[in-house]
Amino acid sequence: MNITLRQLSYLQALAETGHFGRAAARVHVSQPALSVQIRELEAALGLELVDRQPRALRLTRAGRAVLERAERILAEVAELQAEARRGALGGAVTLGVIPTLAPYLMPSVLAALPLPGLPRDLRLREAQTAELLADLAAGRLDAVVIATPPPPEMAEQALFPDRFLLAGRADRLAALGRHVERLRPVEVDPEQLLLLDEGHCLADQALEVCGLGRRRAKIDLGASSLGTLCALVAGGMGFTLVPESAAEAERRTQPGMRLERFTAPEPERLVRLVLRPGVAGEPWVAALAGLLAEKGRALTARA
Repeated sequence: MNITLRQLSYLQALAETGHFGRAAARVHVSQPALSVQIRELEAALGLELVDRQPRALRLTRAGRAVLERAERILAEVAELQAEARRGALGGAVTLGVIPTLAPYLMPSVLAALPLPGLPRDLRLREAQTAELLADLAAGRLDAVVIATPPPPEMAEQALFPDRFLLAGRADRLAALGRHVERLRPVEVDPEQLLLLDEGHCLADQALEVCGLGRRRAKIDLGASSLGTLCALVAGGMGFTLVPESAAEAERRTQPGMRLERFTAPEPERLVRLVLRPGVAGEPWVAALAGLLAEKGRALTARA
């Protein structure tokens, strides 16, 4: 019986989720189908890979050794698929970008194309960080632009710092200023802090910046876009944090919203270009990183 890439990917999903049902959902098959494939992989190797307990499962020692080899194989296949796709598409590069950056940064980046060293065909995908990293690891994306540290096996290039501003209606900001000598994130009342949906890195960053850890603020509207939050605060409903990269566009869209800088040191996020190690040395990477950094710094400077 031959070992298949599908079986190796199912084993990887099982190891990452620790649950047959969740692993099956991740790879879009039924739980019985995934269980059969794992059993066939064990039969092909003559090894027990999974220690199946009534309420939990874990990989056996042999399973962990096989997983380590499987991850290397799957990474190599992902590289091969990505290289083949770029060749088949005449050098196209598929770039993933988080939603709190894409609408503000990418219009100026795309307007600068074509650019020497970059493929004419730059394709975009907008999604949350976890989804982008999963697609990058699977070879469905060539690079991603995110604002959180990537997994250690990925390569990264710093692009630009993106400082946070406090957004609110003018009268609410003025009232806040009368009560504090120095405007710091911890001075923002958690009950008045509006956040994006869980899963958006900006929501987690806002909680961290304001000293709230993983605790959700009480005003949690499940908004899926920064534009929605800005419209709400422009109408007088609480405060939110706006990155400099979004400040110009959102201020223009929401004239009732005012932005205030925090007292130094200002909180910030670092925008990064993240790639698989095998892609990091390709010629287009330096050109793309340079263009993204140039346009990002121009955005934040105008803030």
